[in-house]
Amino acid sequence: MRNIAVIPARSGSKGLKDKNIKLLRGKPLLAYAIEAALQSGTCDRVHVSTDSEAYAKIAREYGAEVPFLRSGEFSSDTASTWDAMRFVLREYGKLGETFDAVTVLQPTSPLRTADDVRGACRLFAERRADSVISVCEAEHSPLWCNTLPEDGCLHGFVREGAAAPRQGLPVYYRLNGAVYVVRARVLEARGSLYGERSYAYIMDKRHSVDIDDETDFAMAEFFLR
Repeated sequence: MRNIAVIPARSGSKGLKDKNIKLLRGKPLLAYAIEAALQSGTCDRVHVSTDSEAYAKIAREYGAEVPFLRSGEFSSDTASTWDAMRFVLREYGKLGETFDAVTVLQPTSPLRTADDVRGACRLFAERRADSVISVCEAEHSPLWCNTLPEDGCLHGFVREGAAAPRQGLPVYYRLNGAVYVVRARVLEARGSLYGERSYAYIMDKRHSVDIDDETDFAMAEFFLR
């Protein structure tokens, strides 16, 4: 099975300026994803999908391939990551290369490890999955969450079963955005990664920091120390 790791690193960011190349303990954020892919030994190619030649230069310095830039059509705010992944597969096809699977590693999950990538790819192969998507245990039970009316009244806020001791509540998981492994033909044919042959790869919460803002960035620095 030929597997390509793709690291989506569009330039610019509204929440955190140039987030994908922001230095985290001396290394640009996207370098952590490149290193995890290379060290995992699971990928025939490690590609950074970017619309920026400056980002591409940084990616190549850390060992990734960037034989082409992402087109403007797939770099807008309305383009999805999966549109961009299909573009990558088509462009490699023009270069005479095809892949059976795509492993997507977002730069915003720098604590994801090579072992996490290996584990997700192993599960993908063992289950003959259409997709494997990383999750981690939720920090709080959704039974403790609810919407609030305008006046802030808590009547009806606590859901049935939420009063049980924490240990007695069911374990919930959340998507953590760190690793996606998807069969290439499924990516081309479907609009969704989730189906009957989609499986969860469970990651440690400490590896699951997803950087959207300065607080997340500080948390990643803390765990790396």
